[in-house]
Amino acid sequence: MTEADTTRSSPARWLPYAGAALALCLAVLALVAMTSSRADASTPGVDSADAGFARDMAVHHQQAVELSFIVRERTDDEEVRRLAYDVINTQANQRGMLLGRLDAWGLPKTSQKPPMAWMDHAMDYQPHDGSLMPGMATNAGTDRLREAEGTDAEVLYLELLTAHHQGGIDMAQGAADLAEDPMIVRLAEGMVRGQQSEMKLMADMLADRGASTSQ
Repeated sequence: MTEADTTRSSPARWLPYAGAALALCLAVLALVAMTSSRADASTPGVDSADAGFARDMAVHHQQAVELSFIVRERTDDEEVRRLAYDVINTQANQRGMLLGRLDAWGLPKTSQKPPMAWMDHAMDYQPHDGSLMPGMATNAGTDRLREAEGTDAEVLYLELLTAHHQGGIDMAQGAADLAEDPMIVRLAEGMVRGQQSEMKLMADMLADRGASTSQ
């Protein structure tokens, strides 16, 4: 064997390449680990503000939709019926987005923890008679709406929905401040703006019907 052949077959010749290959493999593994870590971090935990808000607001919205369907059967007033129609479409759509987000995260839609436990301050609200969170109507209030007619139904609906919106705004603002998922933050901020605008409209509608609201 010639000296040249010995040099070509020497293991030492491949050491620099082996070292480079090893470094490349380690870099790829590090990148995979980092990407996986970021993916895991992007999924909120079951007790996170993102998940808690999605669960609670889905329940909150469902009642607003229910109240709006009821009032559309209790009055022929086009202004109130139009508002109720807007609430049904907007809040049903937002509810679907919230539940869809929980599905995407693989998280449950219910929790054993009290409503709004995800917020950063203690909640002293005591659920009662179907009112699970601040602003939600009681079962008695919903039954009254089912029995009312005409202007009485319109005023009661506007009063119930004003309180409902105030509770929803407080919750949405909490999510806008605490949530980490960009879609949840944008959705919560949009809820605050939209419901504040509707509260102003409802105050005018109540005034037109000889009623008032302290909100």
